[in-house]
Amino acid sequence: MLTDYQKHWGVDQWAAFLTSQEIPCMPRSKLLLRALEEIEGETLSAADLSSLVIGDPYLCLRLLREAESRRSHHLGHDTTTPLGAVMQLGVKVFRNLVLDSPEADFTRAGLATCDGRAVMASQIAQMWGKARADIAPEEVAMAALLAEIGELLLWNFAPELPQAAEDALASGHAHRSAEAQELACGFHFRDLSLKCATVWALPPLLVQLIRGMDNVRANLCKLYLDTSRHLASGADNPALPDDLAQAKRLVQHASLEWLASHMNGLDEERQAALVIAAQAILDRDEVKPE
Repeated sequence: MLTDYQKHWGVDQWAAFLTSQEIPCMPRSKLLLRALEEIEGETLSAADLSSLVIGDPYLCLRLLREAESRRSHHLGHDTTTPLGAVMQLGVKVFRNLVLDSPEADFTRAGLATCDGRAVMASQIAQMWGKARADIAPEEVAMAALLAEIGELLLWNFAPELPQAAEDALASGHAHRSAEAQELACGFHFRDLSLKCATVWALPPLLVQLIRGMDNVRANLCKLYLDTSRHLASGADNPALPDDLAQAKRLVQHASLEWLASHMNGLDEERQAALVIAAQAILDRDEVKPE
């Protein structure tokens, strides 16, 4: 339970508090690790283990922090991909890091929802990224996975705060998530994510992608996050046609049909309807005023 003192904390105080806590992992990560070990045995590779990382934002952050702490800042490159982070530590150290991690309380509905959005954003990034000539699409996928880490950490260590924001949104006192967060907590959770990333000295590239610098990769990261949030709220979310149209603008070599087919949880009928709506948006934008 929050103390009266904590109720008045801002971004700086919460970042200092959260960055002093031991980061957990999702219970599923330990189960998946043991399942992989049963299948692969001693042949378990860094590539096998990277699939665990990209499916668990807590584990991704824990691993990235550990990998960065062991990297030589004079000789090594920033660790900006799940595979790079696993290779930085080695299979044995990574295994111990997972098994020694405390477990997040997945029974909290808000935590599970936020985790689901982060993982979905990363999955969309991986799928849509296949249609782009990006040197390292895994970097954008990793940034999408970590972009809401501030809120995720609050759900684990101070759930009263994000729950208050959810209540403000549900009651109608706020109409957007950012407005609800400001009203209930006094700050935006995205600002907390960025502050934590700065305190932890995460790789500058990942921080830039999370912040949303005005370039194609950062715009893609924002698109993946927006799309996952809209999908999570329901297949009939009115923002989805705009998301699909924006995806077509940024991933130009992919068809609308292919892009829609990789929007999680949509049946074929809804995909087809979204394609029509997105095409109408694109056609409208192409009309030049006389």
